[in-house]
Amino acid sequence: MTSGMILYGSRNIFAVRQNESAETLECRLKGKVLKNAEGFYNPLAPGDRVQIQTDPEQPGTGMIVALEERKNSFSRFNQKGNCTQLLAANVDQVLCITTRRSPPFRPRFLDRVLLQVDIAGIHAIIVCNKIDLDSNSDYDDKLDADERLEEFKNIGYELAEVSAKTGQGLDMLRRCIAGKRSVFIGQSGVGKSSLLNALVPGLNIKTGAVNEKYDRGNHTTTLASIVDLPGFSGETWIIDTPGMRRFVPDGIDKEELIVHMREFTPLAGKCTYGLSCSHRNEPGCKIMEAVHAGVIHEDRYESFLRIFDELAGKNSAD
Repeated sequence: MTSGMILYGSRNIFAVRQNESAETLECRLKGKVLKNAEGFYNPLAPGDRVQIQTDPEQPGTGMIVALEERKNSFSRFNQKGNCTQLLAANVDQVLCITTRRSPPFRPRFLDRVLLQVDIAGIHAIIVCNKIDLDSNSDYDDKLDADERLEEFKNIGYELAEVSAKTGQGLDMLRRCIAGKRSVFIGQSGVGKSSLLNALVPGLNIKTGAVNEKYDRGNHTTTLASIVDLPGFSGETWIIDTPGMRRFVPDGIDKEELIVHMREFTPLAGKCTYGLSCSHRNEPGCKIMEAVHAGVIHEDRYESFLRIFDELAGKNSAD
C-alpha cells in the first residue's frame, strides 16, 4: 500500500502521482463505490490524496482503495447529474480569472464563484486579465466593470490586474502563487491557459481565441488537471479547470445564502421576518434598506435574488 495525489481523471480512471517515487500511475477505483466519495458527480478531484495498491503484474498501474481526509474541497452543483461536482481538493486559494472585455465582463459569474469559495472557506483572488485591451473598451462598459471590481475590493476580495500578453502584473501574480496550491477558474476565453504559459515560458499549454461572432471563448481545457510550475520557491502548482459559461453554487440552502455573501452577513436574521424574509417587499427588510442606502450594491442585490431563486428551485427538485 502506498499513497499519492490525483492529478486528473475521467470515467473513473485517474492519473496518480506516488508520494514516494513521484512516478505517475494509471489507477482505477477498487469496487464500484469509494468510501467517503459517495453521492458526487465525480468521486475524486485533482488534489485529492488517496491510498493505492500497485499492480506488480502491470507496471505503471494500480487500484485506488481509499480516499484520505480532505482539508477542503472546491465544487459546483452539476445540474445534469443533480449532485455535487468536485473541481479541486486540498488547495490554498482560488484565482477567479476575468476580463473587462473579450469576453465581456460578467460580474454575476464572479459573484457565484466567490460565493462558492467563501462557502468552502478558501482564500480568493480576482485576477483581471487582458488589461492591455482596456483602452479599447467601450467607455460605459469599462466604467461598469471598474465600479464592480472596486465593489469587490470594498467587501474584502483581493484584486490583481495582469496581462498575459504584455507581462504587466505577472511578477505580482507570481508572488501570489509561489509555494501555494491554487485553482484557476473562469469563463471560456478569459485566458487561463495563456496566463499559465506566460507565468512559465515553455509550458506550451494549448490556447484558444475568443469567438468573434458570439464574443465568448472556446473550450481548450477539457478536464481539471494539476499543472506543476517549475522555477518557484516551494511546491507550486495550479489546478487548471475547464472554461465555464455557467456556475451553480453548491452546498447551501436558500436560507443560508445571506450568511455567505460578505456584505449581507451582518444583516442576517435582523429583518422583521427574520431568516424567512424573501428580501423583496417585506416591511422592515434590512437588506432592502441597505440597498437603498447604498451599503449593498444594486447589482450584488440582483445577484443575491437570482441565486436565492435558483437555490429554491434546486431544493424543491431534490
